[in-house]
This record gives sequence, C-alpha cells and structure tokens, in this order.
Amino acid sequence: MRALIQHRFGDPAQELHVEEVETPSPGPGEVLVRTTLSPIHNHDLLTASGDYGFKPEMPARSGTEAVGVIEQLGEGVTGLSVGQRVSVGGVFGAWAEYFVVSAGGVIPVPEGLPDEAAAQLVAMPFSAIALLDFLEVTEGQWIIQNAANGAVGRMLAQLARARGVNVVGLVRRAAGVQELAEAGIDNVVATDTDGWQDDVRRITAGAPLVAGVDSVGGTASGDLLDLLAENSTLVIFGAMGSTRLDLALGDVLFKQATVKGFWGAKISPAMDPAKRQALFGELLARITSGEMTLPVEATFDLEQIADAVAASRRPGRGGKVLLRA
Repeated sequence: MRALIQHRFGDPAQELHVEEVETPSPGPGEVLVRTTLSPIHNHDLLTASGDYGFKPEMPARSGTEAVGVIEQLGEGVTGLSVGQRVSVGGVFGAWAEYFVVSAGGVIPVPEGLPDEAAAQLVAMPFSAIALLDFLEVTEGQWIIQNAANGAVGRMLAQLARARGVNVVGLVRRAAGVQELAEAGIDNVVATDTDGWQDDVRRITAGAPLVAGVDSVGGTASGDLLDLLAENSTLVIFGAMGSTRLDLALGDVLFKQATVKGFWGAKISPAMDPAKRQALFGELLARITSGEMTLPVEATFDLEQIADAVAASRRPGRGGKVLLRA
C-alpha cells in the first residue's frame, strides 16, 4: 500500500514522502480501515518536525485521524461489519491507504454525514467540546479565547453559543473579524489595534470573564489573564506563538487565578465513558442541526503532501486541509 513516511524529523513538507509498504493485518480486537479522507492538524505537523509531546521512532508514518471503511475484522471483533463507514481519532499512521486500529476506537458514521465532516469529527470537534466541558462554565457566563479564527476556536464559539455561554474571540488581524462574521461568529476583537482591551470590555458590558483559553502563548497569555476576573481560570490549550507564558505575577496572585493545561491526549482517556458518549452525541446533534460547521479549505492526494502542508499553514484559511488516500 501507499503511505506517507519520514526518515528524520524536520519540515514535514520536505521530509514526508509516499512509499510502498506492507499492508497491515488486524490482530485480535482490531480492524483494518481503508482510508477515505484524513485531515492535517497542527499537532500532526509538530509531530513530524519533532516538536510535539509524542516523538515516534524513525522511520515513521503520520496522521492521527480519518474517515474510512472497515476492510477486515480481527479475531473477536463484534458489533462492526466489513464495509461499514467509521471515524477514527487518536490513531497514528492514518496518512496511508490502510491502517489498523482498536475496534473500540472507531465511531460508526451516521448516514447523511458527509465524509468531509466525518474525517474531522474526532480530534478538533471533540477537543472543543471537551474543552468547553473542562471550563465548567454555565449558561449566561462569559469566557474569552485567542486564536478565535482557528479550527478549535470556531468550534468552541459555536458550541458555547448553542449552550448559552457567551464568548469573546480575539484574532491577530482586523480581517479575521470579518472572516468570523461571515461564519456567523460575533463578539470578535482584533488585537492589532490600539485600545482593543476597551473593545472587549464594551462587548461584555462589565460582566466578568470567568475563564480564558490561550492557544498562542507568550505575551498573549498575559493579555488574557489581565482581562479575566477574580477567581478565574486560564486554560493553556496551545502554543502557536511561543512555547513560554508571559504572565504578570500580580494577576495570578491578587486575582487568585488558576492556570492549567488542557491536552486532549491526557483528558480524553481519563474521561468517564458515559460522559464521552454524551459529548459525542451532542457533537453529532450540533453538526446535523447546523449549529456547528466543519468547513474544508482544500483536499490533496498523498503525493501532494508538500502543497497540502503549505495550504494548512496559510494564514486565514477557511477550513481544514484534507488528504485523500
């Protein structure tokens, strides 16, 4: 089969290449999935460059999520069937024609859900809804997030609105405000203008910001904490701008603020199965109703990985970049 392989860490646009490798066989309790579409996530690119918490041994495959069709069942697998369409997240090696995954890790895809949405159902949407759950906010409360025009930022805003939670979104450039407005997301402020903090306060009309989500790092972390209320929580979700936090001691100390990290790879496995099932059920309901959208920017073949990586890195893209096996 064809698979994207790298032999050393580095720029994924340069290090990932299609190679012919042996098609895997499912072991007991596993299924073989034929890949239809697989998204490119930031953590996939960071893994390939050697800058993520998970570092595979070389040579390595890539890709961690996909929608596909079950090709073969391993011994002892029940409740699934050959030819069934499934979504898979948390798998390594999805950027290939086939991959093997635990039968317990696949999610049957309901009829009517397009492959383009099913391909990105697990990692980002589930991270967004799990993050919202992690914040422990209730209807009517206000939260703030930066990187609001990123994939998780858009999803978090849509899910929060569906739950009645108010969200202020921060973007780095004024054009991002219009992009999100066109997607139906309001209460967005651009941080490239003087006095943007006053714009945030006007939006909330003085209501306390009880939680913040930081996906940027550096001084942007401190900017969020500065706007948060007493006894608030700042959750670190990503590090798009810096791998360090620049926080004012006074904000942490005198506001009695809590700063904690959210890493889906740790949160999801520890989650109660009943809660996980309920959150996935809510996700499917929100997507089906149109309350949450999963747009696609472009789709590329595996051999076009360099172009796909460039498209994924492009500022202001309107959706996920997908790979077609």
